[in-house]
Amino acid sequence: MELVSPAGNFEKLKTAYLFGADAAYIGIKDFSLRAKADNFSSDDYERLDEVRIPGRKLYCACNIYFHDDDIRRLEENLEYLKAYRFDAFIISDIGIVPLIKKHFPGIPLHLSTQANCINTEAAKQYRDMGFSRIIPGRELNLKEIEQIRVKAGIQIEVFVHGAICLAYSGRCFLSAYMADRSANKGDCAHACRWKYRLLEEEERKGEYFPVYEGDNYTIILSSKDLCMIDHLPELKNAGVDAIKIEGRMKSLYYTAITTRAYRKAIDALSRGDGGDRKAITGQGDGGTEVKALDKFRGTEAGLDACKEELYKVSQREFSTGFFFNKRDMETPTKKSYIRPYDFLGCIGGKTGPCLYVLEVKNQIRTGDILEYVGYDILYIKDTSFILFDEDMKQVEKADHGKIYFIQTKASIKEGYLIRRKRCAGA
Repeated sequence: MELVSPAGNFEKLKTAYLFGADAAYIGIKDFSLRAKADNFSSDDYERLDEVRIPGRKLYCACNIYFHDDDIRRLEENLEYLKAYRFDAFIISDIGIVPLIKKHFPGIPLHLSTQANCINTEAAKQYRDMGFSRIIPGRELNLKEIEQIRVKAGIQIEVFVHGAICLAYSGRCFLSAYMADRSANKGDCAHACRWKYRLLEEEERKGEYFPVYEGDNYTIILSSKDLCMIDHLPELKNAGVDAIKIEGRMKSLYYTAITTRAYRKAIDALSRGDGGDRKAITGQGDGGTEVKALDKFRGTEAGLDACKEELYKVSQREFSTGFFFNKRDMETPTKKSYIRPYDFLGCIGGKTGPCLYVLEVKNQIRTGDILEYVGYDILYIKDTSFILFDEDMKQVEKADHGKIYFIQTKASIKEGYLIRRKRCAGA
């Protein structure tokens, strides 16, 4: 099965490929259903060759619903889109199909989940229209997915990890009503995730739904997150061609951890066994503790360890969505975000012996217990690092937005990420 990962900006695209994605999906400014993601614009296409790996694909999420003015703007940007050399377009609105087919002949069309395709006859119509793959509505169970795959004879891609929308296939008007931000134009305010203090029904004035969850609020509208990493064999047996991770607006740390875990799970499945499922533990130099994988792809160790890493990323309670039954999705999550680690930054290029550029996302302080997360190692703990500013003066802390360097005896590489475990109650 193909692994498709989210890339809300150039950094996330690089991370998705580094950590094992077969394909990444990006949005182009004004035409993507994640308007609050950075998205791609300007001369971003000129940098693609820096990160693209032979054999890896790039998909364009062109999945808003188009008004006439939107189609006009799309026509004006066709040459710009061609510069990205996309391997497929993810489309919701069939009104742009003739335009895309005319100007991008031979480029596959993938139907977005926003199109609400949930039956075989609809899938056949999209197939005959020229679509080669369908990302069906998330409300389908495994048997329904298998039936569409067999009877319609079209590729199927399903979401396997990330947030699930309260609304039917994501077609939500709650955000527009409450915040004047249209979810169907890529500007969702996530009103379903807000904390509500009381509920009152119109015909029963003054009679409030009792709320005792949390500190006098409830997240009664907030759905659980999806996690299908333990059920990839069932998806493969159902004929699923590609699995997809949600989250273009989430951090590149999220992209890295989720991509790495599903990459390892797919590789284990393709081998027909779980391999050596435990991580190798050892000691590194200079006060570092190492948990390493003997390889990332192939016969690597640490599948279970990488699954455990999914719990070290911000998430809500996990569920299996609608794949097996509706019970998980009929009850909201009982908790808000679970955030056990802070993402601190990235390791840049090496500039000297044990010295690297430090791309800071959140403050790093001398004395922190850092964990370097890699595409070829699970993580390395480090307490013996030294921080330098842009003038190579030693400093006690590094802040976002400035140039820093880090010196460490840990065996790290460019592209590794840095995290720190949160204090209890933080």
